[in-house]
Formats: sequence, C-alpha cells, structure tokens
Amino acid sequence: MEFTAKELAKVLHGTVDGDENAVATSFAKIERGNSGDLSFFANPKYEQYVYASKASILLVNRDFEPKEKVVPTMVRVENAYTAIAELLKYAANLKKTYRRRRASGCHVHITAKLGRKVSVGHCTVIGKRCSIGDFCIIHDNVSIGEGSVIGRKCIIYPGVRIYPGSIIGNNVILHENCVIGSDGFGNAPQPDGSWEKIEHLGNVIIGDDVEIGACTTVDRAEMESTVIEKGVRIDNLCQIAHNVFVGENTAMAAQSGIAGSGKIGKNCIIAGQAGINGHVSIADRTTIGAKSGVTGNIRTPGGTYTGFPAIPHNVFLRSAIMFKRAGENK
Repeated sequence: MEFTAKELAKVLHGTVDGDENAVATSFAKIERGNSGDLSFFANPKYEQYVYASKASILLVNRDFEPKEKVVPTMVRVENAYTAIAELLKYAANLKKTYRRRRASGCHVHITAKLGRKVSVGHCTVIGKRCSIGDFCIIHDNVSIGEGSVIGRKCIIYPGVRIYPGSIIGNNVILHENCVIGSDGFGNAPQPDGSWEKIEHLGNVIIGDDVEIGACTTVDRAEMESTVIEKGVRIDNLCQIAHNVFVGENTAMAAQSGIAGSGKIGKNCIIAGQAGINGHVSIADRTTIGAKSGVTGNIRTPGGTYTGFPAIPHNVFLRSAIMFKRAGENK
C-alpha cells in the first residue's frame, strides 16, 4: 500500500503542509515513525514526538501550530484521530477484491441463490434455499444453515456457524468461530430433579453494519426472534441469549453477556465482563461499567452504572469510599 501526501489530503479532505509528493508505504505510531511511515498526532501529550519524528507523512489537526521544526510533511485535517480511522478503512477497502469464487471442497446447494461476485472458501457449506447478496466474502469452513438470508457486502470469516433461518443485513462482519442462531439455554426442571429441554424454534435477525467478534454466540429465540439492530458492535467472547433485543449502535466489550429476553436500548456501552440479568430493560445511552451486574430495569436514559448490583456510578464511588474506610478502622 502506498500513499502520497497529496492523495491523503484528497481522501481526508485536508491540506498539505510540505512536500505533496512525499510517500508513505506503512503505518507507525508517532514515537516510532521512520522514513516511509505514516503517523498521526492528536493527543497533546505526544507533542514532543512530533519534533523528533522521522516519518514521511504526519496527520495533524488543522489548527496545530508547531513550536519547533517538523521534518515530516504534515497533512492537516479537521480531526487527526478521526482521520486515521477513516484512512485505515479506506486502505482496507482498497485491499478487497470482489470476484466470483468457488473454492475446492465447498458445497453450495442447488436451491441456494448467490448474488454477483460472491466468494466461497474451502470446505464451506451453504444449505437449501439460502440467499447470499452481492459481493459477499465467505471464508473457509463456514456453515450457513437452510433458509438463511445474508445481505450485500458481508464478510464471514473462517469457522463461523450460521444456523437455519437466520437473517443478516448488509455490510455485516462476522469474525472467526462466532455462532449465530444456536439454541438458547432453556430447560424446564422436572419433579424427579432432571431437566427437560425447551426447543427453540425462532431465529436471529441482524441489522445492517453490525460487527460481531470471534467466538461470540447469539442464541435464537424460542418462538420469535433474537434481534441485533443496525450499527451494533459486539466484541469477542460475548453471549447474547435467546429473545434478547439489542438497540442500534450499542457496543459490547469482551466477555460481557445478556441473559434471556433482555432489552438493551440504543447507543448503550456495555464494558468488559458486565452481565445483564434476564428480562431486564436498559434505557438508551446507558453505560454499564466493567464487571458490573445489572439485576433490575434502568429506565432513565444517559446514565452510568457500576458495581454489583449495578447502581449509579456516583453512588458507587461514595459507597466504595465508605467501604474502604470501614476496613481501615479495624
């Protein structure tokens, strides 16, 4: 991958301060930049590295005023931190090649419908009456169950398992070994102490622009649908139980989980290892701190909750101080 300062300025709607023909072929942190590297400066505490950097191109905020000589060519943008994210996405898209491919050992059922330039990897199985949209990239050892529907420009990484009847939107990314549509954890206790399995006949619906991390599991509903709305980001090793609803643009960090029939609002943040009880509703724009446990409904939007059971963050901090003092008095 090769970029000139002039090209970067065009892509990122910026301006060049220096040699517009300066070339970068790789990315590097500002403290490690060398000739041929592209770095960025957005946090003031790293300003010292701007003057020591040997990178070829440096992305900076438009209003940055250097106090010393700067060796790299600067590309001034509105927000350097946002710009680097846009550039990484641009570079990733350049690497994508959409082409029709059927690798050895794959099996596509005769009744399945595949759109234009769909790539199917080695040993992948696509079941009866499946529908795969245009420009999808399906890697090796993927299983897509009967009657599943997948939209356009999705990326399905190796080892993903999609159970029958799942519905997946456009521009969805499913990382390695995640499972979509497995049985929910439904078991009815019997008089003799044994458990009777409750069959789950529903499905999973995933909206557009969703990304789900490696080894995450999304269970199908008992009779209706487990729903992941558009724009949701789910990290690795998360658990979404049966009948859960996750509102659009919500983000879940690794090892967090939502028990059955939980309802999560829009634009929420669920930090690592947080747990949410079954049948609990959480309001829009709520933040749940790491390792917190939500045991009851959160009805007021925009709050931050921590601890177990989770309480408003400011209350938790005061409680933690009292708890620490109680221990010190012994």
